[in-house]
Amino acid sequence: MSVQQYSPEAPLSGRIGLTESAAARVKTFLENRGKGIGLRLGIKTSGCSGLAYVLEFVDELNSDDHVFEQHGVKVVVDAKSLTYLDGTQLDFEKEGLNEGFKFKNPNVKDQCGCGESFSV
Repeated sequence: MSVQQYSPEAPLSGRIGLTESAAARVKTFLENRGKGIGLRLGIKTSGCSGLAYVLEFVDELNSDDHVFEQHGVKVVVDAKSLTYLDGTQLDFEKEGLNEGFKFKNPNVKDQCGCGESFSV
């Protein structure tokens, strides 16, 4: 396991970032849940473009996990997913009655029309 502190000056490669609004939302979820060390960001095979994002709470770290910390929140990414997520920034946006996490992933080459899946 490697723990990396996010730095705005760091090169995009090898880091996962969180905006302040995303970090605040994750903190709220973890507090309401009452346990957990952070948020797992991963990928799975799904959708018409091939890959989809996965968000889960983390209670234990695995040996191949990379941990990125920003705004007091840990984001955990397994080694396989990091290949596809390297340089991604996670944001939380509210637009009217809609709210949710948004992924700004520089590796995405194509995305399906509904925005639920992507390819690299």
